[in-house]
Amino acid sequence: MFRNYFKIAWRNLLKHKGYSAINIFGLALGLAVTIIIGLWIVDEFSYNNHFENKDQIAQVMQNQTINGTVEANEGIPLALEFQLRENFGDAFDYIVMSSRIDERYLSLKDKVISSSGRFMQIDAPDLLELDMVEGTRKGLKETNSILLSETMAQTLFGSESPMGKSVVSNNEHTMVVTGIYKDISTNNSFSDMHFIMPFKHWMSTRWGWLENQDSNWSYNPFFLYLKLSKNADLVAVNARIENVKKDNRPGGDTFNSRLFVFPMTEWYLHSNFENGEQVGGRIENVWLFGIIGLFVLILASINFMNLSTARSEKRALEVGIRKSIGSTRRQLIYQFLSESFLVVLFAFIIGIGLVVLSLPSFNIIAGKEVIFPWSNAMFWMVSLVFIGFTALVSGSYPALYLSSFKPIKVLKGTFKMGKFAAVPRKVLVVAQFTVSIALIIGTLIVKDQIDYGKNRPVGINSSQLIQLPTSSQDFSGKYEVMRNEFLSSGAVTKMGWGTSPATSIWNYSSGFEWDGKPTNFDESFALMAVSYDYIDAVGMKIVEGRSFSREFATDSNAVVLNKTAVEYMGIQDPIGKYIRGTAAGPDDVPMQIVGVVADVINESAYEPVSPQMYQFGQGTGGFYYLRLNPEQSTSESLASIEKVFKINFPNLPFRYDFVDEVYAKTFAAEERVASLANIFTILAIVISCLGLFGLASFVAEQRTKEIGVRKVLGATVTNLWMLLSKDFIVLVMIALLIATPLAYYFMSGWIEKFPYRTDISAEVFLIAGLGVLLLTVVTVSFQAIKAAIANPVKSLRTE
Repeated sequence: MFRNYFKIAWRNLLKHKGYSAINIFGLALGLAVTIIIGLWIVDEFSYNNHFENKDQIAQVMQNQTINGTVEANEGIPLALEFQLRENFGDAFDYIVMSSRIDERYLSLKDKVISSSGRFMQIDAPDLLELDMVEGTRKGLKETNSILLSETMAQTLFGSESPMGKSVVSNNEHTMVVTGIYKDISTNNSFSDMHFIMPFKHWMSTRWGWLENQDSNWSYNPFFLYLKLSKNADLVAVNARIENVKKDNRPGGDTFNSRLFVFPMTEWYLHSNFENGEQVGGRIENVWLFGIIGLFVLILASINFMNLSTARSEKRALEVGIRKSIGSTRRQLIYQFLSESFLVVLFAFIIGIGLVVLSLPSFNIIAGKEVIFPWSNAMFWMVSLVFIGFTALVSGSYPALYLSSFKPIKVLKGTFKMGKFAAVPRKVLVVAQFTVSIALIIGTLIVKDQIDYGKNRPVGINSSQLIQLPTSSQDFSGKYEVMRNEFLSSGAVTKMGWGTSPATSIWNYSSGFEWDGKPTNFDESFALMAVSYDYIDAVGMKIVEGRSFSREFATDSNAVVLNKTAVEYMGIQDPIGKYIRGTAAGPDDVPMQIVGVVADVINESAYEPVSPQMYQFGQGTGGFYYLRLNPEQSTSESLASIEKVFKINFPNLPFRYDFVDEVYAKTFAAEERVASLANIFTILAIVISCLGLFGLASFVAEQRTKEIGVRKVLGATVTNLWMLLSKDFIVLVMIALLIATPLAYYFMSGWIEKFPYRTDISAEVFLIAGLGVLLLTVVTVSFQAIKAAIANPVKSLRTE
């Protein structure tokens, strides 16, 4: 019986090749989009899944009240680790202090590699469940030990075993390889960690000046990771450690710090905090694309239902004959559901092909490494259920509708479609275009918001400005020499030095005092040490006063503030006034404000600029900033700079970045979301237009004789085009009226999350509306004009 159903279904598909192709291809597109989004969502949820004990691994963070706002910070003071070990050891299997991700030059003879990694305590390999290729997880016991990833070991040592051999870190510290671990997967919070060195090595070489390390609560640049014991309760642990810092810091805690444990299961998808509370994160993108995938599949299913019911009159005679020879309604429903299943099956097969072809491009756009799960039994089981469900949902209405025809009326030729028969189709068309228009409006608003951030003045002139990392001790005391040589090369017109990237913050500090400071004012400044020439080199605008200058010996104890800092401090006429405090300078020497500069975006372009303080310094670390000579080609200038660099630092690789490119990368996540939304929106529109094309074709076919009569009576092509097009245009107009307030409501809520945001303009809705109307006219016009210019004699010959 079922074989017969499918045989008839196959014949029917071949009989109406055009409609079948539209049905199958439209549904295939919808299924492909849904599958790709589904694979992306699975990939997002798989982040950190390889950890067997991911439910027990966590990071300690602190909520701090700064100027009335609660901020969640990762930075932790050294003394906290000592307190947790001494007083709360029963709650944790491992307690591991760590640096943030750090860049180091690793060299072996003449080979020098720049690599990223961390400095961590001895239990880190156990906490991170490293899969050791050589050595054991206990390889960080010695201060001069180093663990390498498998790829890094092969890069440095080739095929020979590196165990027990030495590499040099930053051209100054000899480290002995004590273990090799398998590369950490990309779906891992530690994926960029290609080496691990002992935390005590970092402390002795980087923080050796920091006194009383086990009891120091003042500096917070450290990260602390934990593995909770099996019987530990997260809520109870949070309650126990909440006030540890506040209760133990000498002199009290001005920021009312409250510690909490942030579980690994929430690091990736739920990482956003607002006023000390979790407010989402990437999970919002998961919901967004999940909804888009569902809508696209619904659009494709609507096409199938519309075209199936639209052709019902053509199949009325077939239904009448089947019923008259004994077919039951159930058998007819099975027949039409079989056709639906066959269409969905073909669409699924084509959809799989589209997915496989699209995944490489999708991965590039999404920054992912999603692969098609050929061997995943669960995927195929879900796919079978998916095919059955889609076939049932898509084919149910046509099956029930077609099987309800009365055979006597059909066979007598008195069967007519009811005056309301087209209403469901029209409702579905409106629903289809409502979704499409809403997606277009949403996509345009997202694009406007990203452009708003990109066009916001950065505060520096980043064009033709490069930054060279200077983390090695080889750079110590060489700034003036390098500046003179770079300027003498002719490739550089200006040069400066700073401790952090020009548009980022690496250090915050507090504990400052100034005349007129409000009582109980918990201040926090972004802090950056810079050379005399930095402000001029990067192109910052001086609003008041001056920059640092070699002509003023007192500038070693001077400070330049950004405009936000002056407003933040509430001081009038800041030039010449002093800032005091232990963080202001050695031995609490007051620092004089000599200048105020325009704000530089130092975090997100969508967030307020932090109050920033620039201090004079000539230390190591940070970056050289070089302004390229505009009269030379970029390649020529870079070649000259590299030559000077190699003469002075022959054992270090020449590395640089263009500052404008570094800043552009801060928009990468938003641009990925926007690009994917653009693509899926375009596909949704294509699917909607395919359905519209099919319906227009059917309507033109259905009204062939009417068109012939009208032409004989003198109707022009324009008259006939309007006759066939106006109904569709009206439906799209109704969809536009419904979609506009809906899109405005949801997108207003989304854009309100950004402190710096664009306005939702009427232009967005006008572009979306006119664009969809134009597509509708073009789509329908092809069939309408084709029918209008046909010879009326052919259509009337059978009358």
